[in-house]
Amino acid sequence: MRTVELLCSPELEEAVRAAWDRLAAAGLPSLARHQHPTNRPHLTLASVDEFPPGAEQRLADLCDAALPLPARLDRVTVLDGSAPLVWLVRPTPQLVALHGAVWDVLAGAPGPQPWHLPGRWVPHLSLALRFRDADRRRARAVAGPDRPGGEFVAARSYDSDTRTVCELTPACPHPGA
Repeated sequence: MRTVELLCSPELEEAVRAAWDRLAAAGLPSLARHQHPTNRPHLTLASVDEFPPGAEQRLADLCDAALPLPARLDRVTVLDGSAPLVWLVRPTPQLVALHGAVWDVLAGAPGPQPWHLPGRWVPHLSLALRFRDADRRRARAVAGPDRPGGEFVAARSYDSDTRTVCELTPACPHPGA
């Protein structure tokens, strides 16, 4: 699987990591416990089995032209009952336009994940991957009532086969991918 993800500005990343830490300290599930070196707050725009030829460079150019984008977090909620605990991201027109443009580049890519497709995508930053709906109220209180803001300042792609990330920049290291 390959993703297209936006990375947070330092102040926004700090706010999300602080929520992770508060959840963990309260004994609740939290991404603070996820120790993989690629683990950091991010917004996933797309996920497919593999990128079509030339897509990585086109995505890098697209993201470079669109970033930075303003980011404003909304409420904390559980998606789909017992799935991820997330901090919803307000979908600005610029963010929605970038999301659509990313999917234009990925048109025809094998294995598109349906929850990231236009019309189904719920922009969010994950706080915990497995979360019981019964703990939602407590989690919202622990994560904090604030609605922090910041920017999305960079883009990357995660490769689940190699468990590595590639920064999506105009000088992308895999221009032929």
